[in-house]
Amino acid sequence: MSDQILLQPIKAANPEKAREYLEKARMAHERYLVCQQNSDLQEAIEFYIDAVKYDPSMPESYYRLAALMWEQGQISVETAIEQCKTAISLAPQNVNAHMYTGFFMKLAEDFKSAESEFKSAIKMGKFHSARPRLVLSQAILQKINSNNAVASDYLGFLYYFISGSLMLAWDRPSIKMFYKNMSDDISVFTYNTVGKFLEKFKLYPTAENIYRQAIMSTNHGEIFYDKMGDLALKNKQTDLTVDCYRKVLESNPLNRDVLVKLATVLQTYFPDNTDEAIDCYEKLLEFNIDVPQIYYELGHLYLRKEDKINSISAFKLAVDQDSENPYFNNSLAYAYSKAELYDDAIEHYQKAIALNPDKEWTSIVCQALGSIYAEVKGNIEAAISTYQAGIILDPNNYDLFLALGDVYMASYDLDSAIRTYCDAIMLNPDDYRGYSKAGIALWEKDYLEEALVAFHKSIDINPDNEYAQNNLGILYLDGLSDAEEALEYFENAVAINPSYTLAYFNAARASEAMGFTNDAANYYQMAIDLNKITQDLEEEDIQIRLHKLFDI
Repeated sequence: MSDQILLQPIKAANPEKAREYLEKARMAHERYLVCQQNSDLQEAIEFYIDAVKYDPSMPESYYRLAALMWEQGQISVETAIEQCKTAISLAPQNVNAHMYTGFFMKLAEDFKSAESEFKSAIKMGKFHSARPRLVLSQAILQKINSNNAVASDYLGFLYYFISGSLMLAWDRPSIKMFYKNMSDDISVFTYNTVGKFLEKFKLYPTAENIYRQAIMSTNHGEIFYDKMGDLALKNKQTDLTVDCYRKVLESNPLNRDVLVKLATVLQTYFPDNTDEAIDCYEKLLEFNIDVPQIYYELGHLYLRKEDKINSISAFKLAVDQDSENPYFNNSLAYAYSKAELYDDAIEHYQKAIALNPDKEWTSIVCQALGSIYAEVKGNIEAAISTYQAGIILDPNNYDLFLALGDVYMASYDLDSAIRTYCDAIMLNPDDYRGYSKAGIALWEKDYLEEALVAFHKSIDINPDNEYAQNNLGILYLDGLSDAEEALEYFENAVAINPSYTLAYFNAARASEAMGFTNDAANYYQMAIDLNKITQDLEEEDIQIRLHKLFDI
C-alpha cells in the first residue's frame, strides 16, 4: 500500500464525499492518539486514503496519512517527506504541511531543511506560531543531542523554546503535549550528556547503567540502545552489541545507521550468522544509498555460504553500477573462478589489473590470474608474464616469486626455477617454503649437496613440515644411499602426519634396504591401507614390493 494509492484518485472527484471521509479519519486518528489501539490507526489510514481518492487536492490528507503510514512502518521517511511536499505544493500557505514536512526531515537528520520548513510555518503563523516554534526548538535540541550542532544552535534552542512557550497563551490545547515532549527531550539531553562524560573518562559500566536508566525513563529507548551497542562493541562484548542493535531495529526498522552497524558486526564477528547479515543488507538496499557497496558486501556473504549463483549475481550488480571499481571486478572474477567460469574470471581480473588502484593489491590480483593461466588453462607463457608483471608492481611479493618458480618447475625450466626460488629466499630468508621448493629443483638438477643444504635449512625453520622431512629422506635414500639417515626423516614425516601414504612407502623402502623385513612389511601394509583413501600411489606396485620381501 502507500505511494501508488496516493496517486490513484477516483475519476469522478467528489469533494463532499472526501470531506466526509476526512472527518471520519480525524476521529479515528484522535481515538488512536488517546487509546493507542492499532485498529483505530488502521481505520484512520483507510479513511485518509479514501479522502485522497475522492479529492486529491486536499493537503491535510497527505501529511496526516504520511504520518500514520510511517508510524506503522508502511512507508519510509523519504516517502513521507515526498507526500508532505505534495501537500505543500497543493497549499503553499498551509502551516501544518510545512510542520509535518519539517518533522520528517528532522527524522531523516536533515536538520537544515527541517529548520527551513519550521521557519516557514513560523512566518505564516505569526503570533499563532507557538507549535512550530516549539517543534523547531525540539529539532535543534535533537541536533545538539546528535553531535551535529554549532554554538549558535544553543542560542537558537533557547530563543524558539522561550518564544514558543510564551505564545502558547494563544494555543492552550497544545501546552500539555509540547511540555511533555520537551521534558522528554531534555531528559534525553541530560542522560546523553552524562553518558558521554562517563565514557570519556572510561567509566564504561557506569555509563552503561545510565543508558539503561534512560531506556526506562524516556520514550527514546532507540537512542540509548544504540549507544549501549556502541559501548559494548568498544568493550568487545559483541553478543550484547548485537542484542542492543536488534532492540533499536525493533523500535525503528528503518534506522539505516544501525542496520549498517548490525550488518558489519554480524559479518565480522559472527561468520556463521550470514542469513541475518544478508537480511540487513537487503533492507539497506531499500534506502537506495551506497547500493554498489551493499551488493559487494552481499556477494561476500553469499560466498561464505558457498552460494555461487547469488554471489556472482550480487557482484555483477555491483559492477553494473560501478564498472570502474577494481575491487568489485576482482571479487566478481573470484566468484566466477569459484563457479569454474574461468573465461569470465579472466576478463574481470584483467579489468581489475588495468585499473590498478594500488601496486601491492594489484600484484595479488596478478597472482590469482596467473594461477588460472597455469593450473586451468595450461598457458605457461601467459602465467609467466602475469606473474612477472605482478613482481614488477610489487618486488616484495614473496608468494609471487614462489608461484613463478612453480610455473618454471612445471615446464621443467630448472635453471629459471632455481634462480626464482633463490630470489624468494633472498627476499625472505626466514620462510621455509623457498628452501623446500629450491631443494626439489636442485635435486632434479642433480645438485645433491646444494639440495641437502636447502632441505636441512627448511626443516631447521619449520620442523613440522612433513613434506620437507620426506623429501630429505628421499635425497638420503636415493641420492646418497644412506638408508639409515633416510629412515629417520621418513619416520619424522609420518609422526607429523599419520596419514602421509608416500612417507610410509618410503619408510618401507628404507627399512627394506637395511634388511628390516618385518618393519618394511608393516610400512608397506600401512601404505596399502592408506592408499585406498588417498590414492597417491599405484597399489599394485606396493603389493609387488610387499610380496617380494618374502620370496625365497
